[in-house]
Amino acid sequence: MGKFFFWLLKLFGWKIDDHVPIGVKKAVVVMGPHTSNWDFIIGKIAFAHYKVNAKFLIKKDLFFFPLGPILKAMGGIPVDRKKSNNNITEQAVKYLNENEKCFMVFTPEGTRSYQPKWKKGFYYIAQQAHVPIYIGYIDYKQKIGGFHSLFVPTGDVDTDIKYIKNVLAEFTGKVPENGIRKED
Repeated sequence: MGKFFFWLLKLFGWKIDDHVPIGVKKAVVVMGPHTSNWDFIIGKIAFAHYKVNAKFLIKKDLFFFPLGPILKAMGGIPVDRKKSNNNITEQAVKYLNENEKCFMVFTPEGTRSYQPKWKKGFYYIAQQAHVPIYIGYIDYKQKIGGFHSLFVPTGDVDTDIKYIKNVLAEFTGKVPENGIRKED
């Protein structure tokens, strides 16, 4: 099935970046720019192409029948968003620690609209689970997406997020005005 969807992407002129994650079994993946629901679909096809076990956090309220089994099959991990953010971080770290292979995907913009202030949970999850951060991108202008580079958090959250934003600001979302802007 994955080959069919990959073929479909190619039919519409899309490419998947050749940078394949090698030697990394666990990571937090920061995807951007996130300006459309299509990002998820294209991303899922790319992860299938890379043969990466991509997971994402989603509110547990959506895990009812028949949607719940579908979300789990797609990589959804139910989290209780009504509790403090610290609990979500703990849940994610626990999940990463308990699984031999896992790429946990985040869109830190937290919305498909322009958002200069990012949610920092992905960063703290990577730090506490002692895993690197892969910078993943989607570029509608060039019709390409994939893994850009591997980043190891330094502990300086603001500087590191600024760096990641500047990498992702080079790419164009489906709705360009909602994309990530370069920071000085």
